[in-house]
Amino acid sequence: MRDLESRVRAIPDFPKPGILYRDITPLLGDPEMLARAASELAAPFAGEDIQAVAGIEARGFIFGCLVARELSASFVPVRKPGKLPYRKVSESYTLEYGTGTVEMHVDAVAPESRVLVVDDLVATGGTAAASCSLIERLGGEVAGCAFVIELDGLGGRDRLAGRTVHSLLHFE
Repeated sequence: MRDLESRVRAIPDFPKPGILYRDITPLLGDPEMLARAASELAAPFAGEDIQAVAGIEARGFIFGCLVARELSASFVPVRKPGKLPYRKVSESYTLEYGTGTVEMHVDAVAPESRVLVVDDLVATGGTAAASCSLIERLGGEVAGCAFVIELDGLGGRDRLAGRTVHSLLHFE
């Protein structure tokens, strides 16, 4: 994983002082490493009869589509409010600084389908947990969650307790 890790750039004090931002754009710019990341994200779920991959806006769309292709599954966008044109379900969650909301179309997940949640990064886990709740409200089963980066110590894995969590890279 060192070669993948070398494609993640650390940017201090972004988006505000004291934050060390993990920038994946160098990874996205390397076709070989991008393909490898998608393959590694999908690998633990191969053979698990995944029908859909739910990618969380925005960078989760990139990895989610690639993982869906790897698993021969459909892709489901999980979006911020106001972005989906059809009837939708919403789930709000708490953040350190307020609340957030994610939405999915009401017909995005077939009842009893197995769905993998994918995003580029998990920190506190609020967005991922809300996405899992949406899938379950629509009658789907969350097969697991896969992330390129996990920020250890921020509680994301704990917030997803009871679910399979697969992360390629771990940072403090």
